[in-house]
Amino acid sequence: MAALPIDLDRAARTPLATQIYLAVRDAIETGRLDPGAKLPSWRDMAAQLGVSRGTVRVAYQRLIDEQFAVGAGAAGTRVAKRPSPSSSPLWSPDVPPLPELFHTYGTPPLPFQMGVPSQDAFPFKLWSRVVARAARRAAAAPVSYPDPRGDPQLRKEIAAYVGIARGLRCSPAQVFVTAGYSGALGLAVRALQVEGSRALIEDPSFPITRKALDLAGISVTAVAVDAEGLDVASGVRSAPNAALAIITPGQHAPLGMTMSLTRRLALLAWARRSDAWIIEDDYLSELQLTGRAAPALASLDHGGRVLHIGSFSKTISPVLRLGFVVVPIGLTGRFGDVCACLAPAPALALQGAVAEFLREGHYIRHLRRMKRLYALRRQAVLEGLAQIGSESLKVEATAGLAVIVSITASLSDMEIARRARSFGLAPSPLSQWCVRSPPWQGLLLGVTNLDTRRLTQYCRQLAEAAQ
Repeated sequence: MAALPIDLDRAARTPLATQIYLAVRDAIETGRLDPGAKLPSWRDMAAQLGVSRGTVRVAYQRLIDEQFAVGAGAAGTRVAKRPSPSSSPLWSPDVPPLPELFHTYGTPPLPFQMGVPSQDAFPFKLWSRVVARAARRAAAAPVSYPDPRGDPQLRKEIAAYVGIARGLRCSPAQVFVTAGYSGALGLAVRALQVEGSRALIEDPSFPITRKALDLAGISVTAVAVDAEGLDVASGVRSAPNAALAIITPGQHAPLGMTMSLTRRLALLAWARRSDAWIIEDDYLSELQLTGRAAPALASLDHGGRVLHIGSFSKTISPVLRLGFVVVPIGLTGRFGDVCACLAPAPALALQGAVAEFLREGHYIRHLRRMKRLYALRRQAVLEGLAQIGSESLKVEATAGLAVIVSITASLSDMEIARRARSFGLAPSPLSQWCVRSPPWQGLLLGVTNLDTRRLTQYCRQLAEAAQ
């Protein structure tokens, strides 16, 4: 019988039975009690500790319930056979995902930061009322599993919106609500069963897309872009057996050009001819700061080869983690099955809030205000850079919601971005978007979150970081 000294603190708030349980468990986990060792009987333990047998019984029963001990009736209670304690450390540092791309999560956006909408111009009061109403409706909803494809009302509103704003005629049955762009891309990869195949991507291209394809075991062929967008002919020559192409035809990410009609038709012809798929990442929707956005590529697709992905992250807020994918009619059944089993739509309350935001016209009005605001802030950035006249930073282009600057300093764009962080600025290194070697060196300056009264200061600090 195992000898087991236990010290009880009768003045403590912890019940005596719990103290006995913890002491015995600790002895088992640290190896002081070997597997198969017999524990003292209830009577002996009670007499040793000066407690009732009922108190010991409660402690032993908990050990048995949690599989630290085995009750053998008249034969007594023995230590259960358990795996040896792992030699690996029980603690590891909390390293955030993709630290090279995202410095912090859940913090206010910084000047020049890419990929986030305006913090100061967001209609918080209106949005709060909309969310509160949606939360009440969701709380009163039937206690049953919601449609994994997404809230029917939201799918209806999305179908109507893309029909008007993106020229894409579709039914709500073709719309699937997802956890942002990443969720839509994951859903598409699973439903199309393209894991292990080859994909055409743009160069430069969104780093998250490349990482996602790598995690799915999909090899990529990076294809250069020019003023007309993806060089389709070059891509087809480089990877004639590609099963997939992922592109940003509306506004190339990050260079901003619109894919020409000739290239669009060539890409569609390749997809039909090769039985391949095209994923259209419409990351900015109609948020074009000059002129009207070109219709979606999917609006030209009459062969059922294009999947159109949209997101509310850059138009409303990335906090929503809400996106959608519009699929060809022939794929709706399979996508529905994958949603039900692997990728159901996010929380119903948020879906309801976005549906009301769309239905009541708030979304369109919000986009119009943001387009005017972002255009003014982009112009202010150009004027600020011109005013400081830095020899290290030269404006190359405006693209989407960013200004692209080249660097003439001997420092890499990664080092300049790191230095800029010390000033509270967050430009994005262009090299992170490139596949080519050596990568382009430059900075992407987001225009959405800027205090124009301090813009000259921001530009001077950025120039100082580049010296």
